[in-house]
Amino acid sequence: MNQRQLAAISVAVLVVLVVVGVLYVRLHPSQQLQNASVAPVNATAEMGQRAPEFVTASTNGLFDLDKTTKPAFIEIFATWCPHCQRETAVIEKLYTRFGNRVAFIAIPGSDTGMDGTSPESQLDVLTFQNRFGVSYPIGAYDPSLSIAKQYLKGGFPTIAIVDAHKTIAYINSGEIPYEELAAVLERTLK
Repeated sequence: MNQRQLAAISVAVLVVLVVVGVLYVRLHPSQQLQNASVAPVNATAEMGQRAPEFVTASTNGLFDLDKTTKPAFIEIFATWCPHCQRETAVIEKLYTRFGNRVAFIAIPGSDTGMDGTSPESQLDVLTFQNRFGVSYPIGAYDPSLSIAKQYLKGGFPTIAIVDAHKTIAYINSGEIPYEELAAVLERTLK
């Protein structure tokens, strides 16, 4: 066997090993990540109902939903969630436009860290904020996930918009387009 054949066989074996490794990871994700991706579908928050009250420390000081006189934009996110990571650009744009008239807060809502396998921590939240250039307020990580359990609907991210009277005007999950959220905020501000 010459060197050329040996190199070709080595490359083929390496490709097979990589493919097998990728397939194994896809078919056998960590149990923690599987559990994290199962969001409570029936949280207590419902459109048209009074918003569940909460207070949390945030990157912008104390956030108290009951005491804010503005409408509120609430996001429940997971640092490991690619949908949440992409939605940061949409929320940044909304925050730039509405941040002086709407109280924004993003709430960490998963016990799984940014790497998808380790436990979530405040360091994950700060890393998320820095990596995705988040300037809107983010709540402190709460291991009990008490706020997330009140608002999370179907998956990450979940976004709730609460009017100035503390009624939920909008709640939905997934990657939501800027135009849809901006229209709801405009209606809420009238």
